Amino acid sequence: MKTKIVLGLGYGDEGKGLTTDYLCQQTKQPLVIRFSGGHQAGHTVVTEKGERHVFSSFGAGGLQGVPTYWSSFCTLSPINYMNEWLALRELGHTPTLFVDSLAPITTPYDVFFNRHTEKKNQHGSCGLGFGATIARQLTPYKFYAQDLLYPKVVEQKLKAIAQYYAGLGQDYFTNAAFLEQLELFQRAAQDITDTFTIVQEKIFFTEIAQQFSDLIFEGSQGILLDMDFGFFPNVTRCSTTSRNAFTLMNRNRLPMPEIFYITRAYQTRHGNGFLSNEQFPLHYTPNPQETNQFNPWQGHQRCSILDLDMLNYALACDHNYSENAKKHLVVSCLDQLEGPIQASQDGIIHHFASSLDLLKHLNISFASVLESWSECGAKMRTQRLSYSGGE
Repeated sequence: MKTKIVLGLGYGDEGKGLTTDYLCQQTKQPLVIRFSGGHQAGHTVVTEKGERHVFSSFGAGGLQGVPTYWSSFCTLSPINYMNEWLALRELGHTPTLFVDSLAPITTPYDVFFNRHTEKKNQHGSCGLGFGATIARQLTPYKFYAQDLLYPKVVEQKLKAIAQYYAGLGQDYFTNAAFLEQLELFQRAAQDITDTFTIVQEKIFFTEIAQQFSDLIFEGSQGILLDMDFGFFPNVTRCSTTSRNAFTLMNRNRLPMPEIFYITRAYQTRHGNGFLSNEQFPLHYTPNPQETNQFNPWQGHQRCSILDLDMLNYALACDHNYSENAKKHLVVSCLDQLEGPIQASQDGIIHHFASSLDLLKHLNISFASVLESWSECGAKMRTQRLSYSGGE
């Protein structure tokens, strides 16, 4: 068995879905493991035939029929899950999902609270209730995936969560839009348990995961949004480094992984948080099918040229957990640049003819560089290195 970890080096939107799909193509029996974030992810996969899907509640190997393990580190939204399951069925796919019994469940209460607060804060939230769910799960008002198997438990959990938000002074849970979502949630909570398997972590890794040749750990968002290393308050409520992946590997005695760190050929982020190099012109053509579009909670996507200091910072953050794992760099969206790759370091702008040249300015060793000029993972190119990086 082999293990691989897919991580974003920025603020999300780097190409984790593209890379996960590509890695799934390289093996006969892959399994995708989601180990951070949750249903708020938006990982785009496009096949060579033009089939397109944005994965949120499933791993990004789904168009190839690759199963997903949804770990206890990830939130699950019954409404979002059911909508995506139906969308995949319309594309001709019946996805296989194993859900950890302790995965937190997102309710409409969490979503509406999130959207209400983010309209004011503009921290860059997707408005899908992820952070609110994690915050609530730290209180006695917990709601787990295993609870979905018991309708009476679901009813009582929802009543308790309503009291929790009432205690926070939130009184907007009587409007028509919320009540419609609550009804949808109650129906979805009953229906979805027939479409996946709820499992305990130890049993899954000892009895099910052993059937697969490659375990591909698909991360969420980017390291610069990590709750411990990002720039507060514009962070996510989860670990976006490899920490959770290594926790699962160590608990279940899995082999040392290879890590695939991803950056676009330029920087992106949402919300009003820190983004370096916006004062410099970025010469690029935006993707007309950009997945992460404007909404009232996260605003427009912002873009700027790469910052090598920020890339090195993200790599240093993850080095606290990754240690001696074999590492690869992935550079996506190269077709969008109108000219060479530009990147700043210590206030100086550099121009790079290829992704390989970036490595001379990065502080760790890489075994290879993968490059992408499209959304289609099958068109990624791998370059083996004669130069091994900074260490």
